[in-house]
Amino acid sequence: MSFLVVVTENVPPRLRGRMAIWLLEVRAGVYIGNVSRRTREMIWQQLSEGHEDGNVVMAWSSNHESGYEFQTLGPNRRLPVEFDGLHLVAFHPQESDDL
Repeated sequence: MSFLVVVTENVPPRLRGRMAIWLLEVRAGVYIGNVSRRTREMIWQQLSEGHEDGNVVMAWSSNHESGYEFQTLGPNRRLPVEFDGLHLVAFHPQESDDL
């Protein structure tokens, strides 16, 4: 069992309802819970199939060097990158309409 956090933005209401079956929604689009690896993988499959035009980040505690791991779905200015074995986040500046 490991602690899991899921944050969703602009996902369909049916997906938010499905997440509430397995996890506690502590804020709009923010879900937490203590789940097994198998349940986490099943939740990720549900998110992958149902996020449509929204975006999702899932983070969980692990024995990884940083103590956690995460993965993302959908368009976002923050993209996961790996640097010397550490998982970090690259932040892309917002595109300007002035060009």
